Amino acid sequence: MDTRSADRRRLVGRALTSVGTGDGEGGGHGREPEHDSRLWHVTLSVSGKPAPLSEVRRGLEQLAHDHPFLLTSRYADDHAEIRYWEEARDLHDAAAVALRLWGEHRSSAQLPPWEIVGLEVIDRATYHQRVAEGYGPPPAHPVGVHPY
Repeated sequence: MDTRSADRRRLVGRALTSVGTGDGEGGGHGREPEHDSRLWHVTLSVSGKPAPLSEVRRGLEQLAHDHPFLLTSRYADDHAEIRYWEEARDLHDAAAVALRLWGEHRSSAQLPPWEIVGLEVIDRATYHQRVAEGYGPPPAHPVGVHPY
């Protein structure tokens, strides 16, 4: 298994940890929870005090290198948007991973100390329906890190 697959499995594996509801279902009852994964389109928006554009770009490129599931990033000196597909059991798990992404990789990717100011998580069908109706963002082309 290559390093990227191992990283992705580790990240997704953490997202799929469930807390039991007390009704005998979920984690913590000696049974492995079911992992019926779905794809979720995630848009994470961050902002904060201005930082040098070269440092913002380098940090986002490092994040994309460390986690190749990232689809595209757009950035300015005081904000950025990251879009990607996440595999998770449900919206809650996909959102939990997204909300940890920036903070957990701030140090390793040397990202600016910005805060998360927006999060959208939609299922694959909703994403494609929005695009088809002209209401959603078109598929990210070109993939990668780009200035606004």
